[in-house]
Amino acid sequence: MIRLPALDKKTFAPLCAVLVIVCLAYANHFGNAFHFDDSHTITDNPYIRDLSNIPRFFTDADTFSALPTNRGWRPLVSTSLAVDYWLANGLDNVAWFHASTFFWYLIQLCLIYALLRKVLDRALPDPRNLWVATFATALYGLHPAMAETVNYVIQRGDVFSTLGVIAGLVIYAYWPTKRAQAWYLIPVALGLLAKPPGLVFPLILFAYIVLIEEVKPALALRRSVPAIALVAAYSLVAKAMTPTSFNPGAVSAANYRLTQPLVALRYFRTFFLPTNLTADTDHSAVSNLFQENAWIGFVFIIAVIVTAVRCGRKRELRPIAFGLYWYLLALLPTSIFPLAEIENDHRMFFPFVGLTLAMSWMAALWLYRHPLPRAVVATACGLVLTLAAYGTWQRNKVWHSEESLWYDVTLKSPRNGRGLMNYGLSQMAVGRYETALDYFTRALVFNPNYHVLDINLGVVNGELGNDEESERHFKRAIALAPTDAYARHFYSRWLRIKGRRQEAVEHLTTAIAANPTYLEAQHLLMTVLSEMHDSEALQRAARAALARFPSDSIAQSWLNNPVVAAPPTPESLLETSLALYKQGQFDDSITAARQALKMRPGYAEAWNNIAAAYNSMSRWDEGISACQEAIRLKPDFQLARNNLAWAVDEKQKSDVQR
Repeated sequence: MIRLPALDKKTFAPLCAVLVIVCLAYANHFGNAFHFDDSHTITDNPYIRDLSNIPRFFTDADTFSALPTNRGWRPLVSTSLAVDYWLANGLDNVAWFHASTFFWYLIQLCLIYALLRKVLDRALPDPRNLWVATFATALYGLHPAMAETVNYVIQRGDVFSTLGVIAGLVIYAYWPTKRAQAWYLIPVALGLLAKPPGLVFPLILFAYIVLIEEVKPALALRRSVPAIALVAAYSLVAKAMTPTSFNPGAVSAANYRLTQPLVALRYFRTFFLPTNLTADTDHSAVSNLFQENAWIGFVFIIAVIVTAVRCGRKRELRPIAFGLYWYLLALLPTSIFPLAEIENDHRMFFPFVGLTLAMSWMAALWLYRHPLPRAVVATACGLVLTLAAYGTWQRNKVWHSEESLWYDVTLKSPRNGRGLMNYGLSQMAVGRYETALDYFTRALVFNPNYHVLDINLGVVNGELGNDEESERHFKRAIALAPTDAYARHFYSRWLRIKGRRQEAVEHLTTAIAANPTYLEAQHLLMTVLSEMHDSEALQRAARAALARFPSDSIAQSWLNNPVVAAPPTPESLLETSLALYKQGQFDDSITAARQALKMRPGYAEAWNNIAAAYNSMSRWDEGISACQEAIRLKPDFQLARNNLAWAVDEKQKSDVQR
């Protein structure tokens, strides 16, 4: 029978207190928006919208992302997202997605506590270890750096992967009689199906067996063989399952790896001073040891290893050694395999488990040898945890919306062209086109050949009526990335508005051929074919979409009602906007309403549709502004007044919660 300390009456209350405090610190994050890679893996990914696709997640990595270059094999993540989509009845209620991630985060904290109790008690049995484990669990749970993962929905893969490693160790430590059956490998295997960092489990297990269970290295290696076999098998399967289109994006593998010791030092510093957390760094890879003093990173790595080796010689210091080895080993996957970004704050999630153990035990040993009044220790610990909780609360606020997140990035990472571009996107979404253009132009300085930036420059210039500039940027985006479906899709949207529908059809056909899973392009193609009165081609396009996505209601409606649309009018665009709103496609609803406004600038009903869509996305400021414009144009517009009153009330509630 497994006996965990968390089940003891004496330890149950402190652990529950930690969980309650963590829940309070994250109470303001459940309404936060989808961000960054959430777009192509969640909001634009049609596969997660149907539970019947779950078996396919395990056999086809194309289902993971709408972008071919980002299609890794992470079936457990896609499965969890499909379940959340079903529970939330769409993407509108993002709280379901956050609650799902947060639930497993709390489970992870419970298992961290259990693991720490085992490690500390084996090193130096002492009743005070209960409070050390409690403090360390709370510190990890409340650390602001963890908010970078907990708030980022698609990065629940880090939560699942880390949870798998910890659960595997806990089962191994507390259930020794079942080791022969390798039950401890089950959670590890599940974690690997979420994200690859769990590949280092055999190394962490080996360190645990040698340092904590005090087994000779040769025997420890033999005991690690089942774990080695598991990760070897996973590696072979994952390699076979990963599409050839997958591209991690690193420019130079050598420079990337050369920079990682410096990144490890930055992460280490962040553990003690998490004041510069950012969703997208502007640090770049170094090309030699003397650039940005990269050699210091190697000195740091050597110092950590030397410290771990020395601490490993004494039983009471071995938790420090184990924690430091954990820190370095957990960084290995993202240090060895070159990725697009040299560092990401969510990558600290796994390594900080070990670092928290090492630093907490180091402090505890000092206090054991230099006792201080309990009140002093309690006050100091309380202050540290309070500051951590406050930092987490503030990071949750930063992650609230696209505007708040990317504005923070522009402050913390001012040389990041993508961050500048994404903040510009948040401004374009609320109609601040001049501001958006300014940020896009500033981004060009740092990313002159970024095709996504040219797409957005094409869109914003189109909104500003700069047709020549708009088309130039769309064509440049296509030239930079000829196989990118997004570039051709957005160009086609512009061509359709300009009445050049045949050209739009040609580009959309090319886009769909390059990326058949990009459903938005197929929807636009059907709309354009309808406007061109080509019912035969329209039905062919609808059948092609349904062959890949049988549950797609839009394609089904075109197939069942092959009525060719007349040229769009303000009224028909308003009806389209309303239909899209009812389907939960709020961004597209806003786009249709804005198209109606171009044809009829004083169309109060279109402004009300925009307000309703923004309100449904909890973007209260934009919703209030749109309501006010509708009422200005039509003072007796009661529906707009109702929407305004609701938005003001909800915004006040949101401000109070913050």
